[in-house]
Amino acid sequence: MAMPAAEIEALIRAALPDAKVTIEDLAGDGDHYAATVISESFRGIPRVKQHQIVYAALQGRMGGELHALALQTSTPE
Repeated sequence: MAMPAAEIEALIRAALPDAKVTIEDLAGDGDHYAATVISESFRGIPRVKQHQIVYAALQGRMGGELHALALQTSTPE
């Protein structure tokens, strides 16, 4: 079952309202995405924890509806 990019973005924005989120469908199949998430709330937080925050926002859909997500996180410059 594929997951629309808009749904991924909405889940991330719900958890991180200030985030700038870019989603790219890597394979055109709705299962393999790349996401860039830029949020001030990541400031001072290690990258692993930033990724955990984003994965938590996806509410358990990783590995099920969402097969793969290449994730890049950062704070605004």
